[in-house]
Amino acid sequence: DSSVEVLTSDFAGRMESVDTVAAASPCIYNHNLETVPALYPEVRPGADYRRSLRVLARVRDTHPTLPAKSGLMLGLGESQEQVIEVMRDLRDVGVTMLTLGQYLRPSPDHLPVAKFVEPGIFRSLAREAKRLGFAHVASAPFVRSSYHAEMMVAGADA
Repeated sequence: DSSVEVLTSDFAGRMESVDTVAAASPCIYNHNLETVPALYPEVRPGADYRRSLRVLARVRDTHPTLPAKSGLMLGLGESQEQVIEVMRDLRDVGVTMLTLGQYLRPSPDHLPVAKFVEPGIFRSLAREAKRLGFAHVASAPFVRSSYHAEMMVAGADA
C-alpha cells in the first residue's frame, strides 16, 4: 500500500492549477511557506506570502477533507514571535500539519545561515504548534518537508 503527498508551488496564483492537483486526491497537499513574511523579499524573491496562504485556503475551501501541510526553514533571521505568527496564519487557513527545520546553506551561492537554532527552540515551537491546534508537527534541526511523511499520513507525529 502506498500514499501520495504532493508538494506544490504557488502556481503564480493560478487557482485552477491548485484545484487540478487537489482534485487528484493526494493523501496530503503540501505547500511550504518556507519563511516569515518579513524575510520573503530576500529568501523567496518573486514569491508572495499572502498568495501562498491563498493557495492553502483554496485547498481548505474546495477540498475540506484533504489534509493540508506546510513547512518553514528556521535560522534565516526570523524571531520566534514571527514564526508563531506564521503558525497562526497557517491554522487560520486550515493547515493541520507542520514541519519546522533548520535552514542549511546548500552552496556558497545561497543565503548564509543567520543562526543555528537550538533544539530546545524547536521543541518549544512544536509545543506552541500543538497548542494552536496543529494535529501533526515535526520540529527539529534536520526535519525537512517530507520528514516521516508516512507517519503523518498514518496520523502519528514524526
